[in-house]
Amino acid sequence: MTHDRTEPGHGASAGSVLAELRALQAGDLPTHGGRTLAYVYDSGLAEADALGREALSMFASSNGLDPTAFPSLQRMENDLVAEAGALLDAPSGFVGAVTSGGTESILLAVLAAREGAPHVDRPSMVLPSSAHAAFLKAAKYLGVRAVVVDVDPDTLRADPGAMAAALGDTTVLVVASAPSYAHGVVDPVAEVAAVAAARGVRCHVDACIGGWVLPHLDDVAPWTFAVEGVTSLSVDLHKYAYTPKGVSLLLHRDPALRRGHLFASADWPGYTMLNSTMQSTKSGGPLAAAWAVTRHIGRDGYARLAREARDATLELAAAASATDGLRVVIAPDSTLLALATDGSCDVFTIADEMLARGWFVQPQMAFGHLPPTLHLTLSAATAPSVPDFVTALREAVEAARAAGPVGVDPSLGGMLAALDPAGLDDAAFAGLLAAAGLAGDGGALELPTRMAPVNALLDACPPRLREALLLGVLDRLSRPTGTPAGPSPSEP
Repeated sequence: MTHDRTEPGHGASAGSVLAELRALQAGDLPTHGGRTLAYVYDSGLAEADALGREALSMFASSNGLDPTAFPSLQRMENDLVAEAGALLDAPSGFVGAVTSGGTESILLAVLAAREGAPHVDRPSMVLPSSAHAAFLKAAKYLGVRAVVVDVDPDTLRADPGAMAAALGDTTVLVVASAPSYAHGVVDPVAEVAAVAAARGVRCHVDACIGGWVLPHLDDVAPWTFAVEGVTSLSVDLHKYAYTPKGVSLLLHRDPALRRGHLFASADWPGYTMLNSTMQSTKSGGPLAAAWAVTRHIGRDGYARLAREARDATLELAAAASATDGLRVVIAPDSTLLALATDGSCDVFTIADEMLARGWFVQPQMAFGHLPPTLHLTLSAATAPSVPDFVTALREAVEAARAAGPVGVDPSLGGMLAALDPAGLDDAAFAGLLAAAGLAGDGGALELPTRMAPVNALLDACPPRLREALLLGVLDRLSRPTGTPAGPSPSEP
């Protein structure tokens, strides 16, 4: 018996599937409205958002694998790279590539540096301790040893002298941030790049979070390709270009610097594989959406949005400094802000209290001599609501001060002290979950509504143990639940 291919299948109706999706999404943080101060970026421009979604849908099935099959995607990629180059003072002859996000851009920058120095047997890169963890991921994936140098304890910026001292015969890359994610300050890029250039080493500037904002702000120390010695630069469009996720750009000063992350293989019976990034198949949707949104908003529009987000950051910083129990860790250079307490309360409780009031702020654990902090990423959409945010923040701090700093149960702390991160197997992790009151039915992970006790526990752990514990959490969260849907029954 033949089947009419135009008939609907036996799965759930489109309406019921969409209803399920809406129900699932109801438990997520809001992506619009400016009340989520990490992970998402909101311009507050409804028309730009709608345009991005339309372009995303139009090109969702297009494949960036072969530019001759989908020349529109190559045209849009070249246009985006050209626009970024103009914004970031790129010289004549520069090149770039569109990637899936900042981490891929960073991985490719490290890969290109490694491949560009084939004479170095055990390559290394020098980076400040404030550099994004994606560089440590690149070190692990690509076998490029990370030489981490402490930042200046007063400014929290990279220390060029200390970085110069850390360079050696195996160094293939030096890193700077514009700005650093954790504290929102721009490294002294000119000095760091000079250190790299003096040794004939590449210098990558991670501007993933600042690259579309800093060019529109005043009084920012030089950090673009205008700085001699900067060889590559990464900037995310799905951050402050306010495009749908995920799109980033990696720019190189010249084509020779990019060659190390281009890939080709004819050594198999299929088509000759040819890639400019780590991906082969690449949906054209995010690329088209980025192209559409950046053209729609335009440079003048981005300048206005950048100033709005910057003004909101300064307004919030001033209000936080005037709040009993809070302090600004370091004056921000861009639109990122880090807050700490005076010890009368803790940032983890404040984060819980803010979430209860409809605002998400991101807790950051203690690091070196720095205490735990709250990270705030200010988008343009947050600017009109800063007074409401400040009211909620002061209420949250007052509640946290009344409750006092959250503590770690001594018996649980003792259990943690006895754990070896390398030996934390599934059974040991299950026992720890039970002791911490985080084990649900069947031993499944059950996260509490208020995360302050859990965050305080994690903050008390050495970094390697914290990593092992959170990998255990990720493992438990990433396990299938329920009964998998089976194949549709066949008709006779």
